[in-house]
Amino acid sequence: MTEVRGHADIATARRIVVKVGSSSVSGPNVGQIEPLVDALASAHARGAEVILVSSGAIATGIPYLQLDARPTDLATQQAAAAVGQNVLIFRYQESLDRYRIVAGQILLTAGDMENPTHRSNAQRAMERLLGLRILPIVNENDTVATQEIRFGDNDRLAAMVSVLVSADVLVLLSDIDALYSRPPGEPGAVRIDTVPFDDELSGVTFGDIGAAGVGTGGASTKVAAAKLAAAAGIPTLLTSTQSVADALAGRSLGTWFEAAPVVDSTHD
Repeated sequence: MTEVRGHADIATARRIVVKVGSSSVSGPNVGQIEPLVDALASAHARGAEVILVSSGAIATGIPYLQLDARPTDLATQQAAAAVGQNVLIFRYQESLDRYRIVAGQILLTAGDMENPTHRSNAQRAMERLLGLRILPIVNENDTVATQEIRFGDNDRLAAMVSVLVSADVLVLLSDIDALYSRPPGEPGAVRIDTVPFDDELSGVTFGDIGAAGVGTGGASTKVAAAKLAAAAGIPTLLTSTQSVADALAGRSLGTWFEAAPVVDSTHD
C-alpha cells in the first residue's frame, strides 16, 4: 500500500476505490458517466489501479420496465436490477472505449464478503483483473441479495471492497460536496473539512444524501462506511460526483476522514 496522508497523496496513490451512487449516474444525471469515466481513465493512465463501486442497476432499469418510480415489491426490484445492470455496464464500457479501457463486472452480496471461500475468490478475481489493467466495476448482486435490496447500501460495500483489496484510499461520491454539521439546506449548516479517526461526530445531524426515491444511502451510511475503511487504515474522501476529477488529481476539497494511526509493532 502507498501511504495516503492527505488529499494531495491521492494523485500518486497506487490503488483507489471510487464509489458512485444511483442518483449520480441514472435518470437526468446519466450524462455524468462520461466525466466520471474521464477522471477514472486519467488515474488509470498514470498507472493507478482503480476499482469503481457503482450503484444504479435498479434506477437504470426502471424506465425499461415502464415504471414511473422505484418499485416497492421485491420481485420487480430484482427484475429492474437484472435489466438495469446490463444497461449500466454497457454505458460504462461504451464510455471507457474512448480510452481503450476494458471493464470487468463483479456482483457481490454481503454474504459473499462474509463467506471465506467466496471472499477469497472475489479477492483473487479482483487482483487478477487489476493485474491485467482491467477496471473492475462492482455492484451489489440485487437479483439475489434480498436483504440488501431492502436495507443495504453500496457505501458499506465500497468500504468492504477497499479493505478486501487493501486500497490506499476510498473516494465516496455523492450529490453533496462534503459532510455538513446538519443537512446543508438547513440554517446554520457548517461544512466539515476533516474528521479525525476518533471523532464520533456526536454533534452532527444526519440528513439524506441522494435524490429521493432513487438511492438508498444517506450521509449516515457514508460516515459509517468511511469509519469502516478508516478503521482498517484506509483514509476516505467524501465529495460530490461533479468534483471527482479534482479529487483524483489531489485537490483539497470535500470531507477527509483520517485513517486509524499505524501501530508500530516493533516497540512495546
